[in-house]
Amino acid sequence: MFDIDPNLKPIIVGTVLVGLMALEMVAPMFRSYDTLKQRLLHDASNIMLGVFNAVVVGFLFVSLVLFVTTWANDHQFGVLNWLDLNPYVELLIGLLLFDCWQYWWHRINHLIPFFWRFHAVHHSDAAMDASSAVRFHTVEIIYSSLIRLLVLPLIGLSIEHLLIYELILLPIILFHHSNVAVPAVLDKALRVFIVTPRIHWVHHSHIQEETDSNYASLLSVWDRLFGSFRLRDDPQKIRFGLGDKFDQLTWDRLIGMLGQPFVKGLYKKT
Repeated sequence: MFDIDPNLKPIIVGTVLVGLMALEMVAPMFRSYDTLKQRLLHDASNIMLGVFNAVVVGFLFVSLVLFVTTWANDHQFGVLNWLDLNPYVELLIGLLLFDCWQYWWHRINHLIPFFWRFHAVHHSDAAMDASSAVRFHTVEIIYSSLIRLLVLPLIGLSIEHLLIYELILLPIILFHHSNVAVPAVLDKALRVFIVTPRIHWVHHSHIQEETDSNYASLLSVWDRLFGSFRLRDDPQKIRFGLGDKFDQLTWDRLIGMLGQPFVKGLYKKT
């Protein structure tokens, strides 16, 4: 029913990322760098980690995702396969269920200390911008992908459903991590439906009560529905990261990011 070219994903991600990085130079919300060199080194480290993770996922999980989604369809397993619905209604329900799962999985990564050790690599970025959207520890990517192998057949998502979701989600994730001074009126209109920068900047605040809010990835409704929605009247004053001990070049490089979770006593939640 839905013929989606998987090669679209890297093309869209690359195009949106380059476009947002250009906008960040023209109209930044925060002045996070003293020099262009600092910004380029920061972004290069984040992007290298993102590319490495994409290679790991491609090597370990693409075939497994195809297997479990095909198995669920062949055996009529999962919520969507138990319902006899119009394909477009089925797609909509599938995307909503999966996005709700993404919300709760993100929240779990903040609640459980073991998961937080790895997810904190994403939050330790004190100079958040569009490149921060791909800054995740490889171990987090691996265990998240393993759990996804269980969730996909339970929902009954097809590989086409998953590709459509990712083609919608990834540009929005890049957008709401970006350091672009989006007009307040536009942000307000967009956040009725999707997660915007002014929502997600709060989630990356160094204040723990703010970090532990705004978990949604695509649709902003989940935080409103489950009581975790929070905004700031002064978003330009938000300080990103996890505190002074992370505001060092050591932790902003690829080796530093990969080593963070294994440093004893580095995180408050563990």
